[in-house]
Amino acid sequence: MPRLSEVIAALETLWPAERAESWDAVGTVVGDPGQEVTRVLFAVDPVQEIVDEAVKLGADLLVTHHPLYLRGTTTVAATHFKGRVVHTLIKNDIALHVAHTNADTADPGVSDALAGALGLRVVAPLVPDPTDPAGCRGLGRVCELDHPVTVRELAARAAERLPATAQGIRVAGDPEAVVRTVAVSGGSGDSLFDQVRAAGVDAFLTADLRHHPASEAVAHSPLALLDAAHWATEWPWCELAAAQLDEISDRHGWDLRVHVSKTVTDPWTAHAASTATTN
Repeated sequence: MPRLSEVIAALETLWPAERAESWDAVGTVVGDPGQEVTRVLFAVDPVQEIVDEAVKLGADLLVTHHPLYLRGTTTVAATHFKGRVVHTLIKNDIALHVAHTNADTADPGVSDALAGALGLRVVAPLVPDPTDPAGCRGLGRVCELDHPVTVRELAARAAERLPATAQGIRVAGDPEAVVRTVAVSGGSGDSLFDQVRAAGVDAFLTADLRHHPASEAVAHSPLALLDAAHWATEWPWCELAAAQLDEISDRHGWDLRVHVSKTVTDPWTAHAASTATTN
């Protein structure tokens, strides 16, 4: 069985820590480099529900997309929910490793997995990484469809193929407009409107779209917006990442058991559709 240090070294080849944004908190949060690893669980959020799942599964390593302590801390006391996560991990000899913005811009990365889940063909990064001479890494992806669809049909496809959440898919723009090209960005994407417009795509699918940026975007151009739940746009990466580690395990003869959590950790739990009409 491989040591944690060996598995982490392999993960760092996929998502090098130096490619994370300066404000980010990636890498190994908890774990003894010398401990053996036999079972790995991938998830989006390092929350107590996921950690309890890792304990029940008998995992030695939990890999999440979101950091546990993004802004640092002065305590890991179990009186706080993040402290309880740390205590549970250590008591059960489970390591925690985070790949966040370094997984967003990877090739393949979070937006590649999102595009794949939607059946889109990736053409190029939306925001290319200037340090990548091949031009494959970067934030977001510009994609093409195999055949044109309406915005309404694309939204229905996203609702069907992404994990179900209370939010579903919100749409801004003409639902009957024809879509041939789409920009996608897993996670919060309304800081990318300038790049999306420059790409000349028909639609942009991302998450966490706020009122004012979205309002300005649709007023600026006929660009259609599809707003999915943050968690749902990033969960497909877990399956991609698990497959990548499976391949590494096979290559090294590690015989790791790699799992993907299907627990929904999106914070929104219910949705009530509006029924009132406005004159």
